[in-house]
Amino acid sequence: MADLVLNNQQTKRNRKVFKLNPVNAKKFSVLAGVLMMFFFLPAHAVEKRCLIVHVPQDDPKSLKQAVNIASNIPKQLGIDNVTVEIVAQGPGLKLLTEKSPEGERIQSLITQSESTMGGGTTFSACAATMKGIKKKTGKEPVLLEGVGVVHPGAVARVMELQEKGCSYIRI
Repeated sequence: MADLVLNNQQTKRNRKVFKLNPVNAKKFSVLAGVLMMFFFLPAHAVEKRCLIVHVPQDDPKSLKQAVNIASNIPKQLGIDNVTVEIVAQGPGLKLLTEKSPEGERIQSLITQSESTMGGGTTFSACAATMKGIKKKTGKEPVLLEGVGVVHPGAVARVMELQEKGCSYIRI
């Protein structure tokens, strides 16, 4: 029994006490914070993505391809996980007017996007192109309902979105 008591006393003397000095306390709190982020963040948390589809030309195949991309990407990545913005300028502005060969599909995408949680597709017309058309023809082109106008123009909008990290496709 004396041996047991002696060993117990030796163990007490050999224990090292971990003291939290200011440096150790800071390291410990950072480590604890990082670990908490991994344990408490939802596993499905995905960074929202964005895509710019730039349409500067009036080619029927290009117009159709732009709308196909705007329709398919949200389906592939999840409508609430991605935003797509079609930015049309120059001859490509035809895509967003009443005379667009893709008008019905665009209206459908606009309607679908209004019901999402910040995802979906938006359509933007270049203000500079619209101003040029008005100067040349005397009247502004009539845009499809739900199409926005970007000021000062399409290129500035593309730059703004790229600065925010959006991917870029020119059709």
